Amino acid sequence: MTHPPITQSPTPPLHQPVDWLRSRAAVTPERPALYFRGEVLRYGELDQQVEGLAASLWQAGVRPGTRVAALLANSPAYVALIHGLARLGAVLVPLNTRLVAHELTWQLTLTGADFLVSEDQLATVAAAAAPPGCRRLDAHTLVAQTAPAGERPWQQGTPLDQVQAIIFTSGTSGRPKGAMLTFGNHFWSATASLYRLGLREDDRWLSCLPLYHVGGLAVVFRCCLYGIPLVLHDHFEVDAFQASLEADGVTLTSLVPTMLHRLLNRPGEGGPRGGLPASLRLILLGGAAASAELLARCRDEGIPVATTYGLTEAASQVATQRPGDTLRKPGSVGRPLMFTRVQVVDEEGKVLPPGEPGEIRVQGPTVMAGYYQDPEATARALRDGWLHTGDIGYLDGDGDLWLLQRRSDVIVSGGENVYPAEVEAALRQHPAVEEACVVGIPDPEWGQRVAAMVQLRPGHRVTVAELDAFLRPRLAGYKRPRILTFVESLPQTASGKIARRTVAEMLQRPGQ
Repeated sequence: MTHPPITQSPTPPLHQPVDWLRSRAAVTPERPALYFRGEVLRYGELDQQVEGLAASLWQAGVRPGTRVAALLANSPAYVALIHGLARLGAVLVPLNTRLVAHELTWQLTLTGADFLVSEDQLATVAAAAAPPGCRRLDAHTLVAQTAPAGERPWQQGTPLDQVQAIIFTSGTSGRPKGAMLTFGNHFWSATASLYRLGLREDDRWLSCLPLYHVGGLAVVFRCCLYGIPLVLHDHFEVDAFQASLEADGVTLTSLVPTMLHRLLNRPGEGGPRGGLPASLRLILLGGAAASAELLARCRDEGIPVATTYGLTEAASQVATQRPGDTLRKPGSVGRPLMFTRVQVVDEEGKVLPPGEPGEIRVQGPTVMAGYYQDPEATARALRDGWLHTGDIGYLDGDGDLWLLQRRSDVIVSGGENVYPAEVEAALRQHPAVEEACVVGIPDPEWGQRVAAMVQLRPGHRVTVAELDAFLRPRLAGYKRPRILTFVESLPQTASGKIARRTVAEMLQRPGQ
């Protein structure tokens, strides 16, 4: 028997431009899109607000490919800006609001940002940070504009292969690197996360992660693609967070271990599930390794936690425990998400067998396009079709990933990455400092605390308070050492390098 040939129907290419928010608003215009401080914005309303903002940006000179930096706290205006830049095909450069002016200036200069969008509370630092030629715009003024009638000349949507944002993630050299994430990176990350975690009609995602972090940005796009509300907080505050869980019917949230530690140790906490409401079906826990004690408490009290591993260069999630498996395998971050491959390799790139630790490398459609204006760093990170993370871990016989150590000497304090080389360089700028070694000290609340051992120049003296004051204009607050001690000479290895492990042990001794 002969069969007629099978012909495939033509399908639109993946690079066809699509406006995610406009598509969502067309389907569910009355569905809540955003909760913020008791106010509710529906998808149709958010779409109209974004249209007016896009018109204002276009009139200011923003075009496809224009780099627009944002120095903003979490707010509806920030969410609108994210969608508005996507509608125009412009590139977002989210800036960490905790950085000092000269740190921000370096990032603005590197990216060649033409515009810096800020707000009143950050106007002073924005003015100090903006390099010549970078025009400052007020976020709330932009959002207040209404869309003009008639033809709209700006781009109607973006292709998946277009860069959505340049997100800075510091390197071990202390010099920040701008990871270029595409719309496709976000799309496939959202799709794979949905496949792993599931979706319910009543889902609402509470996020207090800053929108300048990839984790916060990812939730904005996921809620839009899923058609669920984003419950946005401008920062994490225990009482407000707990109240929102109850009042807003939150089912999903993303936390770093420090936040969960505070939530479970709040005054008056008690009852089943750590006092968390029954509506909360899952806490995604990432950003830093969770302590065994914290996970044990979640297990004993039935707190719905899924540990996760991710990084900026892979658009947030790489591996996540299946709901419920965190209690069965405490400490594991689960299997790679759909579309993502993870291997553990030795120094020569040879794939290691289950149970043997090595470097974690990642492959898949969530991997960044590269580091902006840094071909050398890109070549080191993206090799042979893989993203080499520098993180150490192993895969077990079930294919679950176990994370042993984040990138070499990186300190993760309260979910923020602190790179010792950057802090050490700032310390060495003081005329009394000969050498410094910065390490992370375990801390039950913060995960790690930044600590420094400093060797002074012969004949020079400086106090801890004076050195901290010297660092204030040079480093963001979370980077400054919370433990600082002076020594005549730093311990060294046999090869003459500073013995970081010895320094860490010395700084953890009683009395330090």
